Amino acid sequence: MRRALALVALATTSMVSLAFVVPLLLVVHQIARDRAVTDAQRQADAAVAVLAATDDTHGIEKAVLTIPAWNQDGLAIHVSGEPTIGTTRAKPSDIKLVRTNGEQPITASVDGGVVYLKPTTLLRTQSGDNTAVIEVFVPAASLSRGVAGASIALIVVAIGLVVGSVVVADRLAAKVVGATRNLAAVARAFGDGNLDARVEPSGPRELSEAGFSFNTMADRVVATLDAERELAADLSHRLRTPLTALRLDAEALDDGVDAARMREAVATLEREVDIIIQTARRPLSERGPEWCDLAEVVAERVDFWGALAEDEGRDFRLAGVGRRVPVAVSRTELVSIVDVLLGNVFRHTAPGVAFAVSVLVLRGPVAALVVEDAGTGIKHPRMAVRRGNSGGGSTGLGLDIVRRVAETAGGSIRIDTSPMGGARIRVDLAMLDPAVFRNMTRGGGLGAERDEPWPDAPRGAGDYRPLHRAVGALRAMRKTRVNSRSDRP
Repeated sequence: MRRALALVALATTSMVSLAFVVPLLLVVHQIARDRAVTDAQRQADAAVAVLAATDDTHGIEKAVLTIPAWNQDGLAIHVSGEPTIGTTRAKPSDIKLVRTNGEQPITASVDGGVVYLKPTTLLRTQSGDNTAVIEVFVPAASLSRGVAGASIALIVVAIGLVVGSVVVADRLAAKVVGATRNLAAVARAFGDGNLDARVEPSGPRELSEAGFSFNTMADRVVATLDAERELAADLSHRLRTPLTALRLDAEALDDGVDAARMREAVATLEREVDIIIQTARRPLSERGPEWCDLAEVVAERVDFWGALAEDEGRDFRLAGVGRRVPVAVSRTELVSIVDVLLGNVFRHTAPGVAFAVSVLVLRGPVAALVVEDAGTGIKHPRMAVRRGNSGGGSTGLGLDIVRRVAETAGGSIRIDTSPMGGARIRVDLAMLDPAVFRNMTRGGGLGAERDEPWPDAPRGAGDYRPLHRAVGALRAMRKTRVNSRSDRP
């Protein structure tokens, strides 16, 4: 934009300068010519005065010595019937024309310049013709004297005007472009998650108003996010009431293995709710980079859902979790993705239907999570990812959440038919750059072994291992009770 404005100023000023300089150069040249011809007229008038004073040739030659043109061989006097006095350059036809026309002088072009021919009347002549012609030669150098200097001055002034206008336009454009780039940089930083980024209004009034408007919008967005975090915290806090009831029921049980497991499960759930509330109230700017190991999370969640798969007699297969696959998604959101996909398998397929989960590493680099089943499949894949339009008897939010998280992480979701006969859902996620990953893990690499601990891995609300243990304890209690009832007489 800055360059474009400078080019516009250059083109505009150049055209204006040419429109003025070219006519001025012509005027300067004409003025120089008129000045030289006027000087020749004055010298011709001086010669007329000499002829009026004497008609003696010798006396005329002495009198014209004071005329500059005579000393430069540029003056000639033509008297009819007498030899020409001085050096003549005019054509005889031009001299005859002037003598015939009487008192009308003319300017005629000759080699090396022009001649000014002026007729004058003599008092008496021997031939009886009383008209003489005075010839003043004006060389070409006199016709263009001072034109070069004036032309250079005009050109320099024109160039100065063009350069000055470009400089002024560039300075003005720099303010506009600088303010625009500042606004764009702050908007980019705000979009990347820096919620404290604000614009310093500058530049023209319109850009300043845009900066103020952006700051107002950013404040409202931050306020909205804060309100949503508080709402999430409040909703999580409501879980305390049923948990309190469960804890009281657990404390009321007799001492024993089952009661201890129940109390431990309830205590674990309460801790998880506290972690969720603390995470929800934590500002986004304090959460740091979001990433996790796709293979690790998938292995955990498949292990979690495996207990239910065994209860329902489902065969399942897990592949591609033997190496680290760091993706640019928070652990909490990735867990929600896996749970939605596996939950749909259990919810929308009959017990005993097999499923498979795979983790793939593609070019890009892109990591893919693939969940397949041997069910009836999804009849309308496009409708399934639209909020509220799943068509499967559910709320229609699950796959829409998966789509939103995948697109936020630079990926996508694809639904088609599985080789097993049912649905095949593939979720592509952008992997972390190896250099960024090594920096974030303080020296860890993508080629690290699976048994090596994951350095600085984000925990908190995304760590579902205690919750897994609690649910496992509850299931164990249920199985124990069922077995004890079957053993009763």
